[in-house]
Amino acid sequence: MGFIMDGLDAEDYDRTYNDRDLLRRIVTYFRPKAGAMFLVAGMIVAASLSNAAMPLLVSYVVDAVADGTIGQVGWMFVVGVLLAGGLGWVFNFVRQWFSSRVTGDVVLQLREDAFDAVLERDMSFYDETPSGRIVSRVTSDTDDFATVSSLTMDLISQVLMVLFVTVLLFVRSVELALLTLLVVPIVVGLALLFRRLARASTRRAQRSLSRVNANLQETMGGIAVAKNFRQEQQVYDEFRPINQQSYQVTLRQGFVFSGIFPVLFFVAGLATVALVYLGGSAVLTRGLSAGDWYLFLQGIALFWMPLTSIAAFWSQFQQGLSAAERVFALIDAPPRVVQSDSQPAGELAGRIEFEGVTFGYDAAHSVLRDFDLRIEAGESVALVGHTGAGKSTLSKLITRFYEFQEGRLLIDGRDIRTLDLASYRRQIGAVPQAPFLFSGTVADNIRYPRPEATDDEVLAAASAVGGGDWIEALPNGLTTDVGEHGRALSMGQRQLVALARLLIQDPAIVVLDEATASVDPLTEAQIQEGLDVVLAGRTSIVIAHRLSTIEHVDRIIVLDHGQIVEEGDHATLLARGGRYCQVYNTYFRHQSPNYRAGTGFVPVSSG
Repeated sequence: MGFIMDGLDAEDYDRTYNDRDLLRRIVTYFRPKAGAMFLVAGMIVAASLSNAAMPLLVSYVVDAVADGTIGQVGWMFVVGVLLAGGLGWVFNFVRQWFSSRVTGDVVLQLREDAFDAVLERDMSFYDETPSGRIVSRVTSDTDDFATVSSLTMDLISQVLMVLFVTVLLFVRSVELALLTLLVVPIVVGLALLFRRLARASTRRAQRSLSRVNANLQETMGGIAVAKNFRQEQQVYDEFRPINQQSYQVTLRQGFVFSGIFPVLFFVAGLATVALVYLGGSAVLTRGLSAGDWYLFLQGIALFWMPLTSIAAFWSQFQQGLSAAERVFALIDAPPRVVQSDSQPAGELAGRIEFEGVTFGYDAAHSVLRDFDLRIEAGESVALVGHTGAGKSTLSKLITRFYEFQEGRLLIDGRDIRTLDLASYRRQIGAVPQAPFLFSGTVADNIRYPRPEATDDEVLAAASAVGGGDWIEALPNGLTTDVGEHGRALSMGQRQLVALARLLIQDPAIVVLDEATASVDPLTEAQIQEGLDVVLAGRTSIVIAHRLSTIEHVDRIIVLDHGQIVEEGDHATLLARGGRYCQVYNTYFRHQSPNYRAGTGFVPVSSG
């Protein structure tokens, strides 16, 4: 049991909704389709009447045969059966057509809302939630919600069928009708007992499927690493228990859903036997006509199947409610990055000020504490320090990907929390160490920040980076397909595309997680030329991994455990012989063209 339930805990943002709240929320999606829903309801009523008319017609024929008057009503019976059957088919076709359209439109809207919620989540959400689990909610769970819609339509049809048949039974024999209805509370009670168990088993099944999706997503993303280290078997061994868990949980869910029908049919069978016996006795002793008895036998068939379907519906309905609950939890997940206002950012000069900022990725650990820093408009600043010093954290706060807990972050003197994020981020350009490219051509990726950019503008931006020589190395120039995640290009080519993309965006503030850290010297020179173009006249924050970048900035900020320990230009800090000199000896000294192995470290003073 422990193995089966391992890893099936709720996400941090999950919440529990009661059935009433869920149904009220679901109704809001169907409300715009009210006209089509009324038409569907009308078709359901008409189809139910047509289906209920069949046993009534047959009962009249049976009585006519018993009375010897069949010759007078035979042709009427044939016409009535054909008419009822034909109309029933037409009504059901119209109902299915419009109900499918309504369900499709509702699921489309729900999926768009879920995807929009995913896009609105801040970066901490993606840090804590595997992407495969998010995909599962947007795709699989919305599909399960469609099942709820279909079940609801069928439920309405089944309820109406039961009502019409019940009326017919009471018209013919109150005694037998009451006996038939005595079993209804038993069937409904059994179904309600299954409801809670079905909801819990369905929720676990959906979580187990999301674990499978998350594992597959991670495997596909790291398949090159797995193959490089010949770890295919290990990857498979990690997948097997997750898949086995999903199998076991889904199997249990199947047992829950399949278990209700034998019980319900057993109860219905006992009731049918009692009605056959009592009805036959009534024909012989109390003057009940053969037609009425036949009507009851046929009515039972029409009565029990809808009734058991209605009862089983509550168990099956839990699957859709559980799916809706997971999707609504994703939509309702509270944001951590909260803006107090939405003032247009306007055209930024690029002055950045940290005033007493405290930030931690979790409540227990602070990366920055009471942090102060001022970066002037147009100034280029390099952030250096050991791993975990807070370099990347500063860039993430400037791009407003995370919410700081205390202090203020000012952009051109305005609190960043008062700015409209869309207009603000349009003036923030970021290039990570491993840039992400979307499927499409090189030109498509350069044009990404400005879809309206012309081909000439794209070519001009690409040519400005590294002199444009790299374009000639591409098989089809700017129309070269970059492949999934840009894998058809080298790392250096991806960086050059990212820099050209930055140029066409024309941001006021540029954040670089060293663009030359993972490339060869020739490509580094091309990228450095591109950086000179990109950074000119813009405020730039560079997370430095290369000496060539550090030497060109206006100011170097040395960080240690979230605090500024030194700042100044390269020559001044090196001459001072302090913390920067230590970092230089560790990370940058060997990159100097004057470096000779074995000549010793640059002297470091005690200060």
